[in-house]
Amino acid sequence: MSFRLGPILIAGTLVLASGACAPVDPGFGETVKYAAAVQTIDPDPVYAPDGAQPGDNGDKGAHAVKRYRTDAVKAVETMTTSQSQSGGGPK
Repeated sequence: MSFRLGPILIAGTLVLASGACAPVDPGFGETVKYAAAVQTIDPDPVYAPDGAQPGDNGDKGAHAVKRYRTDAVKAVETMTTSQSQSGGGPK
């Protein structure tokens, strides 16, 4: 009796183990492709008009350090991104 029980247990274990395999996701590898695309250099970058431009050679940074050392730092501009309204609706 124990001779027949061994192969049955082995076969049952194999059937259960093969059923636990997950199907292959068709989008597998998309994360790697996305990460590579994000890190690819843009051949035609768009720069802000007042931002650092190629070839600036640190002129803006040098001026900022000079203002810092002479205690003439520019004032911080406060900006808001939302407006709040209160009140009831029509009566």
